[in-house]
Amino acid sequence: MRAVAIVVLGLLTAACGFQLRGQARLPFETLYVALPETSLLGTELKRNIIAGTHTRLVNDPAQAQAILSLVAEVRDKTILSFDSAGRVRELQLHYRLSFRVRDARGRDYLPRSEIRATRDISYSDAQVLSKESEEQLLYRDMQSDMVQQILRRLAAAPAEPIAFEPEAKDAAAR
Repeated sequence: MRAVAIVVLGLLTAACGFQLRGQARLPFETLYVALPETSLLGTELKRNIIAGTHTRLVNDPAQAQAILSLVAEVRDKTILSFDSAGRVRELQLHYRLSFRVRDARGRDYLPRSEIRATRDISYSDAQVLSKESEEQLLYRDMQSDMVQQILRRLAAAPAEPIAFEPEAKDAAAR
């Protein structure tokens, strides 16, 4: 009976299209990540590129086929609700990240792209330290989500930089 259950479970798993993620295929052989060395986002992104792709990270932008640069990174929070005494009851955490990917001559593989993430968190004055810790944990979770989204966008990038159309140049000159 157990053998039949294992076979049925295996067939159901195979039939649903499940497969392990495997390595992402980035269209770049070499990549330079232009993020500060102290950036936790940069560290996690580099680690994921090294472990999950065939792309090689380089330390010199002149040697890179593509350059990923951070345009903006903003963490913010807003108040969602107050209790009957007028104290904060819920907060919403916001994390916004803008980046672009270009080649050494400044042509875009991916023009400026923005990723946004939000999380709601309850708040209590009686648990300030634990709520601050929870907030930091949620920001780290959003950061990990950002890294995965960046990797998916990099995998979907064109193999050649986007060239401006002649009509677009003419229109821009007017």
